[in-house]
Amino acid sequence: MDMPTKTDITKLRVNGQRLWDSLMELAQIGATEKGGVCRLTLTDLDKQGRDLVTRWAREAGMTVTVDKIGNVFMRRAGRSNMPPIMTGSHIDTQPTGGKFDGNYGVLAGIEVVRTLNDHGIETEAPIEVAFWTNEEGSRFVPVMMGSGVFAKAFTLEHAYAATDTEGKTVKGELARIGYIGEQEPGDHPIGAYFETHIEQGPVLEDHDKTIGVVTGVLGIRWYDCVVTGMEAHAGPTPMALRKDALQVAAKLMQEVVACAHRHPPHGRGTVGMVQVHPNSRNVIPGRVKFSIDLRNATDALCEAMDADIRAVAAKLSAESGLSIEITPVSAYPAQPFHADCIAAVQKAADTLGYSNMRAVSGAGHDAVYMARLAPAGMIFIPCKDGISHNEIEDAQPAHIEAGCNVLLQAMLERAG
Repeated sequence: MDMPTKTDITKLRVNGQRLWDSLMELAQIGATEKGGVCRLTLTDLDKQGRDLVTRWAREAGMTVTVDKIGNVFMRRAGRSNMPPIMTGSHIDTQPTGGKFDGNYGVLAGIEVVRTLNDHGIETEAPIEVAFWTNEEGSRFVPVMMGSGVFAKAFTLEHAYAATDTEGKTVKGELARIGYIGEQEPGDHPIGAYFETHIEQGPVLEDHDKTIGVVTGVLGIRWYDCVVTGMEAHAGPTPMALRKDALQVAAKLMQEVVACAHRHPPHGRGTVGMVQVHPNSRNVIPGRVKFSIDLRNATDALCEAMDADIRAVAAKLSAESGLSIEITPVSAYPAQPFHADCIAAVQKAADTLGYSNMRAVSGAGHDAVYMARLAPAGMIFIPCKDGISHNEIEDAQPAHIEAGCNVLLQAMLERAG
């Protein structure tokens, strides 16, 4: 068969109804009463989901490879043995997960292949669809486990040894569901990687845009902060003589949010966990421990926010006489995406006539690790009210189709 001209290829469109139907069928595995999905990694339900998706891949003429951490690669051959142009995400969910987080990125890839099959189009490079083990991290930590092992961010042995609340190991559960493969994680070249995803935030919807051209993923800095004062009776202790840890902590918590505002437009500052000791109604708090979550678009900005919050803490400590300790817990570097992949997504959205805007991802995705290995990019679509990791997570069929059309065009540009 002759290759269609480029003009013809830009007219290619995916079958939006087929993609939607696939999403809804996968969502039945682990469906919850509120319309969401609970399909935790390496459970019997995860096996059912994996079996369904790999069956669809084989029906589409793809070959399936599994590596030792259970990552699954579904390949449509190209005319050459160039490294594949890959897309993918994950099919494990949160305990109160939705139908689209991760699942959309995998099934959009399957739909790209089905569309190429429908039109008899060959690509120079192979097209590959991946789903990565334990992206969510809700049963086993670390999060983004499969892609992390693949990218050598941590070892296979470290991942295998991780246990759930019942003491079951990743290795044992992978073996139990039959998804320990032969391939060494990472022994699998990638030419370029794209990931399609719901935004999981409200920005696209707020701007009434269909496509987010994702330029990168925010860097993250997590800390534990402890403010130490002195417990005392709430009645007999005059205000001027108190060492109230909670009042000092409250000021610092507000400064975490203010710090984000001081580093716009992508600064984020959150206090999500607070422990007050002794947590008694008529005792002045003597010790407060709380979490600090700082994020920004570059590592330099993350470092600036770190310096900012430490300076504020030192000032508050000096003024109050109370000890303030800030201890780093974990850090994830900011990950910019590749200019060529960003441009491919931008061009596809413009060519297809979809309203779009540049966007950053505030959440981690498997694309973060893939970007260490190959040119990578992401495509966002809106989700209703920006809600995700929730059973009411929702996306419009028109947006689902649009994101997949952008993926199709971007992948074809890279695959030739």
